[in-house]
Amino acid sequence: MQDGGAGAALLDGAYRKATWRLIPFIFVCYLFNYLDRVNVGFAKLEMLDALQLSETVYGLGAGIFFIGYVTFGVPSNLILHRLGARRWIAIMMMAWGALSACMLFVTTPTEFYVLRFFTGVAEAGFFPGMVLYFTKWFPSHKRGQVMALFMSAIPVSGLIGGPLSGWMLSHFAHGQGGMDGWQWLFLLQGLPTVFLGVAVFFYLNDGIKQAGWLTDAEKTAMQDALDQDEQQRSKGVHAVHSFGAVLRDWHVWMLGFIYFSIQMGVYAINFWLPSIIKSLGFENATTVGWLSAIPYLFAGVFMVLVGRSADRRRERRWHLSAPLLMALVGLLIAANFSDNAVIVLVGLSLATMGALTGLPMFWPLPAAFLGSAAAAGGLALINSMGQVAGFVSPFLVGWIKDATGSTDVALYILSTVLFIGAMLVLVVPARLVNR
Repeated sequence: MQDGGAGAALLDGAYRKATWRLIPFIFVCYLFNYLDRVNVGFAKLEMLDALQLSETVYGLGAGIFFIGYVTFGVPSNLILHRLGARRWIAIMMMAWGALSACMLFVTTPTEFYVLRFFTGVAEAGFFPGMVLYFTKWFPSHKRGQVMALFMSAIPVSGLIGGPLSGWMLSHFAHGQGGMDGWQWLFLLQGLPTVFLGVAVFFYLNDGIKQAGWLTDAEKTAMQDALDQDEQQRSKGVHAVHSFGAVLRDWHVWMLGFIYFSIQMGVYAINFWLPSIIKSLGFENATTVGWLSAIPYLFAGVFMVLVGRSADRRRERRWHLSAPLLMALVGLLIAANFSDNAVIVLVGLSLATMGALTGLPMFWPLPAAFLGSAAAAGGLALINSMGQVAGFVSPFLVGWIKDATGSTDVALYILSTVLFIGAMLVLVVPARLVNR
């Protein structure tokens, strides 16, 4: 009993050490990843008038990023699997940071589309690569909270990015350095990512064996726990162990659609939240930035609490389905009370809390189906299917707004997609995912 207790204490200490070593740094990397992806939503407040672009052009440009992202998602993750996380993530971050900063040179719709496309190509492997990276350190029952901590960078990017972007637009409104505020925004939010990419090369380790900050006993305990977790997953009825089997398994495609439904809500919020708030009568960019931060503040807290609850109870389905239904309700509130700013903000806060919490709560589900041999390609495939929503969602909202003058119809459509996703979650066998 004493040996068992000592072993458990050693393992818990190793997990704490790994969490504190890896998660804060990766959190910052993902924060800038998401900020560079969606800061076009704030740049839009000035860029459209400056370049004489329509809402449809903006929606297409915001969405075309994800064509590049989806096209290169699986190849990028397979390259990461071959080269190792440290080198490939460093290369990706330096590339997309530079491309994001180059958005300041955009003058035509074509240039806007091209840069957004190649920024998507550069970013494609980062998130699925991080999901794969965590499987090299933490067993299944630890990943709910780890993913929640990691993905809380999304609401924090909104919490920080909203006021920061609003301040940048206001502060540089006088054309300092011969550039408009939206150009400074792309430059000042893109360059830090390049420097972080350099830091990745020196800071991250490819796996447990390379971690000089762990003792030999801690390395052995963590690797044994991963091996046992893999053996348990291999016994699953629907465990998938090759990429060819991934393509033939209908569960994987269902999971891809569930992730698509979550991302439809997430990207509508990310790309259109500033515009919706501005349409409520708030013209000042700084005010829009601070009000945009409110939904993300609540989402960040809610995401971590739900992640802890899911791990503690070892229950995955309802911890995903319930937040999606919550997002659905929030969008319906925002659509039906569009003339009341306070109620719209409440609805948008509920929608943001639910949709963003759905992201980390989703990823423990694929782990129940994918063996280690299929993980690199399978996770990237599911992620790529979900990221198709990054093209569909902003383009759909932009087109509907140009056609009707309002985003209400788009919010109804998004609510329907979220409902279908929430119901499909409950189709996933509980015995496979509640671990």
